[in-house]
Amino acid sequence: MPAALPAFAPEATARAAATGSVVRRRLRLTADDGFHLAADLFQGAAPARATVLIASAMGVPRRLYAGLAETLAAAGLTTLTLDYRGIGESRPPSLRRLRARLSDWAELDLAAAVRELRGRHPELPLLWLGHSVGGQLLGLLPDAPVHAALLIGSQSGHWRHWPGSRRWLMASLWWLAIPALVAARGYLPLSALGQGEDVPAGVARQWASWGRARDYIGSYARTRKATGFEHFRGRLRAIAISDDQFAPRPAVEALLALYRGAAVELASLSPHQVGLRQLGHFGFFRPRFRATLWADARDWLLSTLTPAT
Repeated sequence: MPAALPAFAPEATARAAATGSVVRRRLRLTADDGFHLAADLFQGAAPARATVLIASAMGVPRRLYAGLAETLAAAGLTTLTLDYRGIGESRPPSLRRLRARLSDWAELDLAAAVRELRGRHPELPLLWLGHSVGGQLLGLLPDAPVHAALLIGSQSGHWRHWPGSRRWLMASLWWLAIPALVAARGYLPLSALGQGEDVPAGVARQWASWGRARDYIGSYARTRKATGFEHFRGRLRAIAISDDQFAPRPAVEALLALYRGAAVELASLSPHQVGLRQLGHFGFFRPRFRATLWADARDWLLSTLTPAT
C-alpha cells in the first residue's frame, strides 16, 4: 500500500500562495509504484516559455528551493519542486518501515515529476536544476526529455575525489559511519548531525555502496538501460563552489565525465565573488542571492531556449 502523507487539499481546491505575479499550487504526485509525493508548482502571470524541475539535495525538503522557484516562475519558467519519498511532506509516519532506495528517487519520484510537467506542458522544453544528488539522479532517468540542465554542487561521491585528510573522512563515511548508524537507528539520522532531514535506510545504504565504488553512481547506471548518462545530449552547466566541502572540484568533474553525450561546461564560484567569506554547499539558495546568483541561474536557463548563432 502507498505510504500515508500529511493531509492537504487537492490542487483544484488548494489555497494558492501568491508572491507578486507568481502563484504556488500544492500538488500530490503519484509514482508508478503508487507512492504519493508532495510537490509545489510555481507559475508566473506571463505565458510559460519552458518548465523547470528542481531536483533536491540529499535529505533536503523542497521548501529550501521555493524562493528560487518563484524567481524562475516570474520569468516565464513554470517550476516544480518535490519532496522525495521519506523526505519533508513525503515522509510516512514510520521512516523505519519505508522501503526505498536512492535509485527510487530518480526512477520513480523524479520520473513522476517529469511526467507531471510533460502532461501539463507537452509543447514546452523541460529544464533541470539539480542540487547535489539532484544533479546525479538526472543520469538515471530513462529517456528523460530534458532540454538543458544546471547543476549546483553536484558531484561523484567516491572518496578518492576529496583532497588530503578529507578523503579518509569520506571513506569512513561510506564504509563505517553510514552502515553503523543505519543499523543502530533503522534510518540515517542526518537531522541529529545537522545535515538535513533523516533518510530512509535503503536510500542511505545504496548511497554508501555508490560511494565505495570507483565510478560512484555509474556503477549502478551500468546495470540499467537507456539512462540519462548515455542519452542526454543537451547543454549541461555545472557550478563548482570553491569552499564546498561536500562537492570539491575533482568530484564535480568526475560526475560530469559520466554525462558522455552532453555539451558540458564547468563554472567556478567563490564566496568573495558574492561578497562573503563562506558560501558552502547550501549558500547558493539563500534569498539574499535573488538578484545575483538566482538571476544568473535564471538567465542561463533562458539562454538555452535560444538557438546558438
